[in-house]
Order: sequence, then structure tokens, then C-alpha cells
Amino acid sequence: MAAAACGGEAAATAALCAFSPRDRRFFAISGPDGRLRVWETASSRLQQEYVPSAHLSAACTCLAWAPPGGRPPPSKDGPQRKKRKSEVAEVDKQLDILAIGTAVGSVLLYSTVKGELQSKLDGGHDNKVNCVRWHQDNCCLYSCSDDKHIVEWNTQTCKVKCKWKGDNSSVTSLCISPDGKMLLSAGRTIKLWDLETKEVYRHFTGHATSVSSLMFTTVKPMNENKPFDGITGLYFLSGAIHDRLLSVWQIRSDRKEKNAVMSFTVTDEPTFIDLTVSEVKEEPVKLAVVCRDGQLHLFEHILNGYCKKPLTSNCTIQIATPGNDGDSTPKPVPILAAAFCSDKQSLLLVYGNLLQPIIEKVSLNTSESHVCLIRDVQKALSLRTDVAVTKVKTPVVNSDTKVLVPGVPGHSTAVKTPSSGKEKKKNKRKPGETEESIEERLEALDIDVSKVKTPGGLPQTDSFAVLLVQGLESNDAEILNRVLNTRKENVIKNTVARMPIHAVIPLLHELTKRLQGNPYSASLMVRWLKSVFTLHASYLSTLPDLIPQLGMLYQLMESRVKTLQKLSRLHGRLFILVTQVAASETVQDVTEVNQTAKLVYEDESSEEEGSDDEMIADKDSDENWDEDEEKEEQSDEQEMTVEKEINGDSDLEPENESEEE
Repeated sequence: MAAAACGGEAAATAALCAFSPRDRRFFAISGPDGRLRVWETASSRLQQEYVPSAHLSAACTCLAWAPPGGRPPPSKDGPQRKKRKSEVAEVDKQLDILAIGTAVGSVLLYSTVKGELQSKLDGGHDNKVNCVRWHQDNCCLYSCSDDKHIVEWNTQTCKVKCKWKGDNSSVTSLCISPDGKMLLSAGRTIKLWDLETKEVYRHFTGHATSVSSLMFTTVKPMNENKPFDGITGLYFLSGAIHDRLLSVWQIRSDRKEKNAVMSFTVTDEPTFIDLTVSEVKEEPVKLAVVCRDGQLHLFEHILNGYCKKPLTSNCTIQIATPGNDGDSTPKPVPILAAAFCSDKQSLLLVYGNLLQPIIEKVSLNTSESHVCLIRDVQKALSLRTDVAVTKVKTPVVNSDTKVLVPGVPGHSTAVKTPSSGKEKKKNKRKPGETEESIEERLEALDIDVSKVKTPGGLPQTDSFAVLLVQGLESNDAEILNRVLNTRKENVIKNTVARMPIHAVIPLLHELTKRLQGNPYSASLMVRWLKSVFTLHASYLSTLPDLIPQLGMLYQLMESRVKTLQKLSRLHGRLFILVTQVAASETVQDVTEVNQTAKLVYEDESSEEEGSDDEMIADKDSDENWDEDEEKEEQSDEQEMTVEKEINGDSDLEPENESEEE
């Protein structure tokens, strides 16, 4: 097996990038715009640029380089025969194939030699492809998806060879064993599959979130006394989403041990991992982990069994700008990826932005625990003389030649305007004659001069474009301030629409300068930027060196967007504090209510008056008592009469008896 892991591995949530497996010659990265770019690591030149036909609807989700040729079986009858040239060429062709997983479930095979799509694998997945991995024989490819399935592809026939369910949830990562007979798959749990029977050989549990990376760290078991079956005793590494621990697992013969044997701790979620594989028992494993915060952590450890405490990094590498210009402070430069070179003593660092990264080779020095590299990113981008991937050829112009027709704006060659007529006029001009003013020249061009200067002093819409071009050519701050400080949307749109095309790039450079100044002026410049990108997008897309031209603007906007969330949180907290302070001040300003009585009445009473009152109260109570007794007697009599009427008796009964007698 190769000394280093096959091209490194980017996590599913990070930038999609991968190094080519042979000598790290190429670096492939898929940016947020859906384009696949292949850079040459030695010169940092753009080698290939591929735009998939459905790059907006079917974005790239994972990358994998084809391994450097299948391993020839060991010859038992003597030395191996020398390969033919045709076989070597075939291996090179296989090396330059790049497998691209998409969000719609298809897998693309792109040839970097031909610069075109070689084939498309369809019919395997019906959801986003999370990971693709090549088998060692180069004719087989494995992919996993959100549809819970793992698919084995035949890359020659472009058809599904086998498909099986890998997990109850999404399968997010794959890794093939060194001997090619086992397959690691991971969703929430890690499973080891036998590729012949497609049955689970081992289970590993320990991550709370989806696993984003799987890599084997050893090719031979550490215990050389026992017979080796190709898998038992090997170690592999795993990292998960939103997890700052990288776990190391060992495949044992018994099924009892399912937990990780050791772990490495980092400062943030890992986004790119590369390692050197340990081939000898005493050889340590070197691990390079790039985190989401832009730092690189280097580990070096001998895998020799269980380790309870998480291991910290031997060295941490950061990159920052020098910050020497005036009051500018050093700014961190994010590291995108890192890979070990073939000598295992140097690193390839990829840093900067995704559209135009800088690739640099750095020697390892783990004696220091923290290393900060000072790099001027803007200077490196300006000094780079990249030739964009285009068929447009820029002619070589000598200093003696005169260009009568202006060339394509944005080219590195200087374009000279035709000035032969002016030179003749200068030669004919008398010594005492003054130079023509701008108004006279505008009159000669048949432009209404009255619109340039109005009584109010503010130019009209028609002349804003003329003034803007003059200010950009002469670099006059007064004219530029006069034009760019307008706040009317219609004026800005009409000015940008009427300005000549060759002034678009200088205007963008001027707007980029002003965006770094006062926030008030930056808010005005954003309106101009919006109009420029809206009206001149077709012209800007034709420029071959647009990326270096707008690199500073892109980084500036990206940094502003990152700080927006923090500023909004701070604004919310400050708003709460200010409202509380204002509320407390209003409470303090309220006049207190006077609690003292306006009128006090005192009752002059004595004991005699009190006794008289008591006697009067007793009399009243006695009278009330007598009245109550009378009322009760009357009510009793009424009840008696009612009862007699009910029983049939009455007061007339005695009278009736006497009459009968």
C-alpha cells in the first residue's frame, strides 16, 4: 500500500477536495459555484476546469481519485516481467480518472487527461451520494447514499454490479480494507462488511453523530506472532460531524470489544484528514487534521493498544497575513487541506480561498508546539502569472509597436490608445497657445456641456458616466466622491449602464478600496456593486483573469458575512442593555407620591360619652329583641291555623256541636 493515505479525505460537511494518490501532483476541488478545478501542486497552476451540465441542480457532493493502477500479484516463478509501454499508458489513464458523486444520485467519471466527462453511472441511487471509493483493481467502484444503500459499480460497463442496504439511516462514509476483501461503512454506527458474502463481519459503536470520514491506519497487525487473515489486528480512524474527537478502532478476533481503543482531540470539527500508514510495528502513524477554524493539527503516535486519555496534537500550524501596511492588523488565513509528501518529512498546504487557493510545500518541524506562518496572500496572487484555461491567445506586444485597436480589457498586456492625431496637434501648436479645456473637447464630441454643470452644482444622470470615467482615469478623489456618494438608485443604474466597458474593472477596484473604509461609505458602495454585477455580468464572465481581479473583493465580502451573525448578536444584547438603562432612568425620574394626609380629624371622646353610647345601644337591642319575639308568636299562630285547615278541623266545630244538641 502507498505510504500515505489515498489522497486524503474531506469530511462531508467541508469543502470537497482531494489530492491525487501519486506524488500529490494534482489537487482537485469543487467550489460553491459547482465547478470542478484541478490544480497542479508544484506550480499552483490551474490545470483543468470542468463545469457539469447540471452543476446547479446536481451539485458535486464527493470526490475520489482512481488509485495508481491495480497491484500485480506476486510472482512465484521468479522476477516480474517488465511492463510494456501500452500497459504503463493504461495505468496513467486510470490514474487520471476522477469519480464525482452528485446530489441527484448519479456518479460521474471525469478524465483529467482528456478534459471531458468519460462516463456516467446511473440507476444505483435515488438520493444524494455521500461517498465514493475505488477498489484496488480499478474496475470496481463503491458508493453510498442517503437512500440507506451501498452500490458496487462496474466502471467498464457503467452498470450496477451489486446493491444492498447498508444501514437503517443514511450511509455517510466508506473505506476499503488494504487487502480489498472488506469494506467499512458508517452512518451512526460503523459496520465491517465481507465483500464476497455482503454480510456484516463486525459492529463498532461510539459516535453520537453521523460519521464523516473513515481511514485505515495500518496494513499489518502489530502482533506478528499470530497468523494474519488480512483484517484482524488492523487499526482504522473515524471522525464524525460536530465532533472534536477522532476515534481509533482495532479489529479484533473476538466480537466483545466494540469501543474505540484511543482518540485524538482537536480544536474544532475536522474538515480534511491525511495520514501516513504504519507498515512496521515501531513506525508511528503521522496524522494531519485540518479543522473548520482553519488550523492544522499534527499528531505522531505508535499504535500499541488501548489508551484511555485523549491524545493532543504535537504541533499546531496557523497562517496569517503580515499586517505591515499602516494600521492593518494580521488576519488569519484559513487552511483548506494538507497532505504528507512521499518523504513523510514535508507537507503540502492548501490555503486561501476556494476559488483560487495557494499551494505550498512546507517542511515538518514538530519540535515547536505552535507554528504561525506569515504569508502575504494578496502579493502571492498578484505575482502568480497563471494562464487561464481558455483558447484566447494574448499577443506579445513590443514597446515600439503601436496598437490602433484596443484589445480585450483585463489582459495583462498594456493596451495603448491611438494617440497619433493628438501628437500631430501638439506638434502644430504654437508656443504661446494654451491647451484645450475639457468643455471645448466635450463640445467637439457634440456633448451637451450644460448638463455637466448645473446651477445647483450637482451633475445630471447623463454626465455622471463621463465624470466617473474621468475620475477613474485621473484618480481624482474629488470627482469620484462627487459621483460615488449619490444615493439615488435610478442615477446609479443609469450611470453604470452608460459607462464604457473598459472602465468596469477600474471601477470595481475603486469600490473595493472604499469598502474597506468607513461603514457609511461601504453601504453606498454596495449599491454600486449591485448595479455593476447586474448590468455587466456578461462582460465580466468573459474575462480570463476575473478571479485574481476580484479576489480581494470576494475575501472582503466573505469576512463581512462571517462577522454579521456576531454583530447581530452583539446588537441584540446592547439593545436589551440600553432599554433596561432607559427604563431604570424613567423610573428614577418619576416624582414620588406624597403620602402625608391633607386633613386630620381627631374625635374628642370621653368615658362618659362612651358609656352613654353603650346604654343607647343596649336599649336599641332590647327593643329589637321584643319586636322579634312578637313576630315569632304571630308566625307560630299562622302555622297552627294552616295545620288545622289541612286536618279538616276549624274554629267553628264547637258551634256546630252545640246546635246539634
